[in-house]
Amino acid sequence: MRPLRADHLQVPLPRRYSPKHRGFAEGMARHEAAMASGMLSYRDPVTGFTVFTARFLADRGYCCDSGCRHCPYEPAR
Repeated sequence: MRPLRADHLQVPLPRRYSPKHRGFAEGMARHEAAMASGMLSYRDPVTGFTVFTARFLADRGYCCDSGCRHCPYEPAR
């Protein structure tokens, strides 16, 4: 099993969700609010898609290798 990244609750992997991504600041604010309120997911401000939080993905206990935006695990080599 891959280890959790030290900053997994605050920082998404840039190749999955870059600060250059349209709506990044609002998306990260929604992620933070969802985690603070114990929600498992939030709605992306640009697409409207449901996005799982890093806490939910870490608590699940494994990486599904689906390219999740807030994947908490170290990238595969």
